[in-house]
Formats: sequence, C-alpha cells, structure tokens
Amino acid sequence: MSSSTSLASALGNGLRKLVGKPARPSGYRVFDVQLKAIIRLSPSLSRFVFSGDDVAQMHTLAADQRIKIFFPGANGQPPQLPKQGSWQEARRGLDAQSSPPMRTYTIRALRREALEVDVDFVLHGVNGPASAWATRACIGDRLQMVAPNLAFAGDPGGYEWRPPKDLRTLLLVGDETALPAIAGILEQMVLDYPNVQTQAFIEVPGEQDCLDLTCSAATELHWLPRDVLNGEHGDAMIHAVRELARLPRRQLGKTDVLEDVDIDQQILWERGLPGDGEFYAWIAGESAAVMGIRRFLVQERGLDRKTLTLMGYWRAGRSFD
Repeated sequence: MSSSTSLASALGNGLRKLVGKPARPSGYRVFDVQLKAIIRLSPSLSRFVFSGDDVAQMHTLAADQRIKIFFPGANGQPPQLPKQGSWQEARRGLDAQSSPPMRTYTIRALRREALEVDVDFVLHGVNGPASAWATRACIGDRLQMVAPNLAFAGDPGGYEWRPPKDLRTLLLVGDETALPAIAGILEQMVLDYPNVQTQAFIEVPGEQDCLDLTCSAATELHWLPRDVLNGEHGDAMIHAVRELARLPRRQLGKTDVLEDVDIDQQILWERGLPGDGEFYAWIAGESAAVMGIRRFLVQERGLDRKTLTLMGYWRAGRSFD
C-alpha cells in the first residue's frame, strides 16, 4: 500500500469518527399539524381533522394507537418543540408560561396520501387546556403531535390491541374516552375476525352520544347513556360486566395475586398477554371504574389476568400529564 493510500485511508477513518454513523430514526417523533376541519359527531364528541406535510411520515399500528398532542402554553403561543433531538428535554427546559400542555389521544384514522389524521375529542367544557382548546378551536390553529414514525423499521409500541390468534370471544368495555379506540377495534373486527362473538359495552354521557358504529354481524353493541340510566360515571360499565356480559366459566380455586394500585398517584395500566387463548377483554375508561372491573374479573370470577387488558385512561379529579 502506498503512503498516499495510507494517508487517504487514515483521513477517511478520522472523518468517519468525527461525523459518526447516521442517526437511526426514532420510533416516535414530533409532527407539526394544523386544524383542517371539525366534524361534530354528537353533543359530547367532535372529530378534529389535522393536516400538514409532516403527516406523510406518520404511522399507526393498531386501532388504539396512542399519540401525544401539545396545546398552546399559558402565553397563548402554539407549541414549538424541536423535531430533532429530545422533545422531552426541550419541554422540560421551558418556563411555565411557554411549556405546552400535553395530553394523550387515540388516532381515529390516518390518511397519509391526503396528509390527514383524525382525532376524536370528548367535549366537557372549559376545564383544562385540552378541553379549552377544543371548545374554542378555529380552522388553521397549529399544534404539535408526537406519533409513530413511518421511517422507523421496528415496533414503536403505544398500543394495546393485541388479541390472541385463536380468538373466539371478545369483550370490549369503555366510557366515552375509550369510544374512539373501541370504534376502531370494531371496524378491525369486521376485517380480521368477522365471526368472533363480540360484546361491546360503551358508557356515554347522553343518549344522543350513541353513534352508528361499523360492526360485524357477530357483534352485540350495547350503549350505556348516563342520562337514561341515572348513574355516576363508571357505574354502568361495572354493572355491564357484572350482570350483562357473558364471561368464561368461573374458575373455582384459581385467583391470581392482585396487587393494589394507587390510582390517585399512578396510572392503572395492565396489558394482557393472551397468546393463543379463546377469550380476550379490552377495558378502558375512568380508573376507579376499571379498578372495580379488575377486582371483579380476577378475584370474584377467577379469570386469567393474561386475558385482560385494563387501562385507566383518566382519573376523576386528577390530571396525569
């Protein structure tokens, strides 16, 4: 090897060390979006259609795919988190007036070619940054999202809809915050599991919030409007599981250890690992209601916790950012 070749090789190696390897795409990234349309679905639910060039690089892997949405800070300015590097660190470095509030939502539909992503919002008055924004939102408003990155080759996670391969019976239970995910799951059942016996119980604020959802012929859809049933939030969900749902036969003598969860300090979140089982339950909503259902299914009915996905989407009186 000549000295000139050796020198070129050494310089090349040095440059590679300085430049480093190209950064691998992250599973999630920040997306800039703006509000394109608002579709009123019911008195308590509206669909917000967001658009932007970034949406072409967004991804979703399941009907309950979670994303983070950042809203204007206390100073009224739209979020401006960096799309490169750590958005968490950048957000932590902002002062209280500039830091954008963050909430978790579900992708209802993603249309990459049209550069559109749908997110359904529950409307419950001006009692928080997200609900305040949704109440006053105008076409053209700019927000940011953290969502799965299409360029990422692996599984970024952020979803819990993982039914068993040999699913025969499905139980879906949720309140209005889980309605977008349940609606997406029911649509997916039509395509992937059209013959699976499905029971869906959805608690909503009022009778006018009972939507026309796409379901398979094997689905029994039960709406639980609180204004008709005259119950507190979560009561109808618990009653439906205890008295109306068809559950697997009680397994006498079998009770999984059920650890306490302080739902005022932490999020109740337990993912089932159903494998090739026949029964699967996906349950989400207010944490106290989900806790009550969890206790009944595991301690009183003796169901295998691997067949249960239980998620406290929110906690009455608390805000988990």
